[in-house]
This record gives sequence, structure tokens and C-alpha cells, in this order.
Amino acid sequence: MKIITSGKRKRAVAKATLIEGSGKISINKKDYKNLQIFDKLKIEEPLRLAEQILGKLNFDIDVDVHGGGEKGQIEAARLALAKAIIEFAKSETLTKAFSNYDRNLLVADVRRKEAYKPGDSKARKKRQSSKR
Repeated sequence: MKIITSGKRKRAVAKATLIEGSGKISINKKDYKNLQIFDKLKIEEPLRLAEQILGKLNFDIDVDVHGGGEKGQIEAARLALAKAIIEFAKSETLTKAFSNYDRNLLVADVRRKEAYKPGDSKARKKRQSSKR
């Protein structure tokens, strides 16, 4: 069985491919355990929740991420990973556990950077001017 899911965050797009195996998770062909500590913990969140509910994880997931920045890529990968696990398990309890823990494990955060406004160097607040 092969499951393909995707996740987005800002400009980053992740594609997760789940196949039955021994429990290896790789991001851009590198083991996720080699990431920085907070990034590693962020990726482990859906894995730990799934392990508590499903028991041993008997699948391999390969995540390909491109675009965006480092943290956006981690968030996109995390979303794609969680979606793949949900689709594999087809468990209502797991879906509830994910949404109770963090809704962003199931639903993409659609916020984007606001566009610069014409005649200004920023997106929001205008420059002050004093007319004396």
C-alpha cells in the first residue's frame, strides 16, 4: 500500500509518501533525527501521538519539501506526515487526538505574507508626516 499526501505552510510545499516498512522517517532523503532539536521535536509530535494510539509504527515515510524557509518547511512536512498517518490508520480516535493536541496537524495554516502597498516600503502602517 502506498499513500501520498501533501502539506503547505507559507511558501513551503511538502509531499509525504507512506509505504509499509520498519518505521523510518526521512525528510529530503535525510533522517529526521539529524535535524535541529526543536525541528526534530516538531516532527516527532504526530509520531508520538500515533505511537500511543496505534502501538508500533510499521510504515516508512519519505517527505520531499521545497520552497519557503526552514521553519515553514518543517511545518509543511509535519502536516503532510500527520495526514499520511491518519489516512493509513483510518482511526477516528487518532484524528481526534491530533485535533485536540494541535489543529495544525490536520488543517493547513493559510496565512501568507501581506503584499507591499504602492508608494510605500511596508505592507501596513504608513509613514508619519508633519506639515509645518
